[in-house]
Amino acid sequence: MGLKNTIFLVLLAALITKEALAAQYDVGGTQGWDVSTDLNSWASGQTFKVGDQLVFKYSSGLHSVVELGSESEYKKCDISSAVNSMSSGNDVVKLNKAGTRYFTCGTAGHCGQGMKVKITTVAGNASSTPASSASSSSSSSSSSPASTSATSASQGLAVSIVLAFAFLAISLIGLF
Repeated sequence: MGLKNTIFLVLLAALITKEALAAQYDVGGTQGWDVSTDLNSWASGQTFKVGDQLVFKYSSGLHSVVELGSESEYKKCDISSAVNSMSSGNDVVKLNKAGTRYFTCGTAGHCGQGMKVKITTVAGNASSTPASSASSSSSSSSSSPASTSATSASQGLAVSIVLAFAFLAISLIGLF
């Protein structure tokens, strides 16, 4: 019975650790989800992996987030068949599978002014880290150093807690 419990706890710790290692990206970096942000340059400096999250931060009422179903809709700024629409000003989208997703602002004219982003998600087991030191010199294309540091620090803390818990649980099981 002890071996079964140990195996279960190790598997549980692995699952929790995988979730804790997912990165969270503030779309547009320090400038956020805004018509003045070069969103394509920002996205090209990132590697998005399955399990990561996008956070769209913007002024609610001024902007929104509309997910489009195809590249054709994205190129034409056609929001008539939107997959999803969000307008909270702090919208979170989990990247749950590999592939390409398309997002734009639903405010009239904003998509045509470049307020849209194409996100390509790759499968991967390694932890994601938002690229704070992208090779681009443009400040609009790098992610927020503050949010990157906070995300990395919280990921490290979460992993440490999970591993400590797993070690403690395995040790306690060995006592019985």
